[in-house]
Amino acid sequence: MKNLLYLFLAVSLFSCNSKEKQPKISDNKMPEEIRTDLYGSWVGDFVVAERDTTQPEKERYSNKINIVIKKITETEVTGQSIVAGNNRPLTGTMKRTGNTISFTLKEPGDDKNDGVFTFEIQNDTLLKGTWTANNPKKEVQKRKFELTKKQFKYDPTVMLPDNDMYVDYENPKEEEVTYEEENEGEETKDSTKTETYFENVYRMASENILKINSSTQKLKESDVKNLKKIDLEILRNTIFARHGFSFKTKTVRQFFDDVEWYIPVSTNVDDQLTSVEKENIVLLKRFEKYAEDNYDSFGR
Repeated sequence: MKNLLYLFLAVSLFSCNSKEKQPKISDNKMPEEIRTDLYGSWVGDFVVAERDTTQPEKERYSNKINIVIKKITETEVTGQSIVAGNNRPLTGTMKRTGNTISFTLKEPGDDKNDGVFTFEIQNDTLLKGTWTANNPKKEVQKRKFELTKKQFKYDPTVMLPDNDMYVDYENPKEEEVTYEEENEGEETKDSTKTETYFENVYRMASENILKINSSTQKLKESDVKNLKKIDLEILRNTIFARHGFSFKTKTVRQFFDDVEWYIPVSTNVDDQLTSVEKENIVLLKRFEKYAEDNYDSFGR
């Protein structure tokens, strides 16, 4: 009987000790999130600040960037950068000095275009700072930006603004030009002076891109058969722009980066497309294969 009593006491003591060693639930509590009012998309121009002038200029002077702040705690900040067809996670820290909030956020570093963002948020309305490339041999070593907070919302009715010409400056073509001028004071048949030179000519979209809505209107062959190739390309890519697609090619970015309503939020929006948009994309791509463009000279 005594043996059974001793055994019961031993089991009871072991059980109590085990309970004491178990961590309290509160010990695993997630870090508290702070400054949630700063969460969301900060959007604006991503402008070259330092460029290696010994290399040919391949990167655009300015791209539209979206820095998304997803989570802030006392010890860590997470987010993502979306620009020029790249969608990169960001991790780093936040520091408060008086009324100034400063951030240092790093891209992973496993991509040749990765770098480090350092910025401040002023008056909770303006995010201002610089990005520095990890790769010391990269053409653009530093970019600067001033971003404002914007909320993305898909709107199929938005159109490209009609206050500008849509010229493809990224893909010029050289054209031979012959210029004839008569020499003053000479009346012989050889008095005409002829000069030949080359100039860059560009393709320009027509006003059809401002009238046709490829997201809300189900297009027919008759709607697109007489359009220029650049018209078809812009109408197709406007569908993706409305969904916040981040374009990788400079040819497309030049038409959308300056548009106020355009906010790059993703590098894949295929599952967001409506049935009308999907059908229109197929139709537009089919006609793009055979369409042609007219080239002309335009000032930049």
